[in-house]
Amino acid sequence: MKIEEVKSTAKTQRISAHTHIKGLGLDENGSAIQSAAGLVGQEMAREAAGIVVDMIKSKRMAGRAVLLAGPPGTGKTAIALAIAQELGNKVPFCPMVGSEVYSSEIKKTEVLMENFRRAIGLRIKETKEVYEGEVTELSPVETENPMGGYGKTVSHVVLGLKTSKGTKQLKLDPSIYESLQKEKVETGDVIYIEANSGAVKRQGRSDNFATEFDLEAEEYVPLPKGDVHKKKEVIQDVTLHDLDVANAKPQGGQDIMSMMGQLMKPKKTEITDKLRKEINKVVNKYIDQGIAELVPGVLFIDEVHMLDIETFTYLHRALESAIAPIVIFATNRGRCEIRGTEDIISPHGIPLDLLDRLLIIRTLPYSRQEIEQIVKLRAVTEGLQIDDEALSSLGELGTKTTLRYVVQLLTPAALAAKVNERTSIKKEDIEEVNALFLDAKSSAKILSQNQDKFMK
Repeated sequence: MKIEEVKSTAKTQRISAHTHIKGLGLDENGSAIQSAAGLVGQEMAREAAGIVVDMIKSKRMAGRAVLLAGPPGTGKTAIALAIAQELGNKVPFCPMVGSEVYSSEIKKTEVLMENFRRAIGLRIKETKEVYEGEVTELSPVETENPMGGYGKTVSHVVLGLKTSKGTKQLKLDPSIYESLQKEKVETGDVIYIEANSGAVKRQGRSDNFATEFDLEAEEYVPLPKGDVHKKKEVIQDVTLHDLDVANAKPQGGQDIMSMMGQLMKPKKTEITDKLRKEINKVVNKYIDQGIAELVPGVLFIDEVHMLDIETFTYLHRALESAIAPIVIFATNRGRCEIRGTEDIISPHGIPLDLLDRLLIIRTLPYSRQEIEQIVKLRAVTEGLQIDDEALSSLGELGTKTTLRYVVQLLTPAALAAKVNERTSIKKEDIEEVNALFLDAKSSAKILSQNQDKFMK
């Protein structure tokens, strides 16, 4: 199994609606502070989420699931993202939406399994023999080409490395010279070469050369301590999905089929169950030997009512497996039909046998005061200035409409204020943009009043 070549496949996410969230905002006793770390209100839900975070950190939560249930716009996704912030970047957090499982190229269960594997991390500790130091000499030694012809070939490379303790001259293979050229290594750079694989890593320019130029795009690193030849512990964080992908890609051979396969754009291939079992075996062996440590992360499935009955049954099996992450579901549905069935009505659109396994965290609608606090937070995040009167007007509007609607009114109101040559948003700006736009409730009311004028 290859670990050297594993590249991370983590999804990079930028969620603008929740950029202000920095954590759960709990004190040292685990009690929720009314407004902290970007979260306002929902004290009970945040405290429950805090307990879930503690359980995840102590690794007692693997294979269990939590459901965040509440009306739209009550902070379910915000709490899930706050959990991710609390866990830090070393614990994998994989967000997905229920409707993501429906694809024409790949099975529903496969999409789910892929995200399950993305949410399980593996921390691999390896002790490698390395040669590390500042390059003092780099001279390729050329000989006549054994194949004949005019060109000369590199027979070996003489590399001088210096540390604070001493210097060493190494005679290296020509293939390592190619790696040195790829990394653009020159004298004065700090590099390390792995003894067993010959992999070269350039760490930066030695800080002895820091005064060489007035303006420099280089990163300067100190001269390495200790001997040139040393043992170094390398810690690598990968997810099981990274391992699956690295081992699933067929390595190109010299035959015509593999050449064709490399030229043609590969379709998304399914990773077989057999391959996953093999990887699990190797992972378990590593864990037993103490080389690796399993880090169960979090799989967050938003709009879980979008999953159908087949996917729910598969979730049962996945949650019971030995290597399983913590799953957090979120839904804003009440009693509704389970997707994929004709007549089965269930709370939140989730089958009762799965609901039975879940710890359910409830989120409640926000009060007027809390809406005002959230709007103020968003205004600060977006760099807008807002008057107290305008804030109170938005709070009142939020109780009649929704929190999402008033947050969305902020930017148009700021533009209206700019047109009226003001730097801060006033009450009249809010009234102006509110007259221009409709919220969902007003729109639905107009539709019901003018049913005959619209097409069915």
